[in-house]
Amino acid sequence: MTQRQKILVLTGASRGIGHATAKGFADAGWRVITVSRQAFSPRCPWAAGPEDHLQLDLGDIASLPGGIAEMQSRLPDGKLDALVNNAGISPKGPGGTRLGVLESNPADWIGVFNVNLFSVALLAKGLIGNLAGGGTIVNVTSIAGSRVHPYAGAAYAASKAGLAALTREMASEFAPRGIRVNAISPGEIDTAILSPGTKEFADREVPMRRLGRPEEVAAAIFYLCSDAASYVNGAELHINGGQHV
Repeated sequence: MTQRQKILVLTGASRGIGHATAKGFADAGWRVITVSRQAFSPRCPWAAGPEDHLQLDLGDIASLPGGIAEMQSRLPDGKLDALVNNAGISPKGPGGTRLGVLESNPADWIGVFNVNLFSVALLAKGLIGNLAGGGTIVNVTSIAGSRVHPYAGAAYAASKAGLAALTREMASEFAPRGIRVNAISPGEIDTAILSPGTKEFADREVPMRRLGRPEEVAAAIFYLCSDAASYVNGAELHINGGQHV
């Protein structure tokens, strides 16, 4: 009897943590349906990439019902094993400067919260029937959601704090349906969108004295989606080399 292939829907898949996560799950035999504002990149080294990519702007809330319907149409038996909400935006000022409350305009706040928080709730609500009975959700929060960060702006930090709270709400509400919901909270991870000075900051402020690697974050996401984490629900796993202590 052929074993059913597990399926992951992953947002924010085009680079950094998302890219490493897609590759890790694909290497483990999962089918990965990627979601990104960008078209599929030929640099992404996993099978069926172009066919399983959905170009969708999560900041456009009105487009989500159509996007969810498209995701559902790609599930052969209607079952989704994991939803990883990795998409996130963090607007910057001139030269990559941090945007505080006084520097942020209404469009910044709305755009950030649509992508980083509201779309997460709406995707989960739309896919709840597909996840029921054994599915899992992992939300990507941030160390900036629990403390003032030198590079992350006010809107980003507030949205990630809200996402941590949303994770707890979803974990409590969805558990009776057989769905586990957890979060990972990365610190300073070595990706292409690092703010200037982040490596030096990590060398000085992170107890492990280095940046994290995207593959290390992806491994934690995979753990939370695996049977090894079958009794882990409502957790926020810190992946920051001890920066939070």
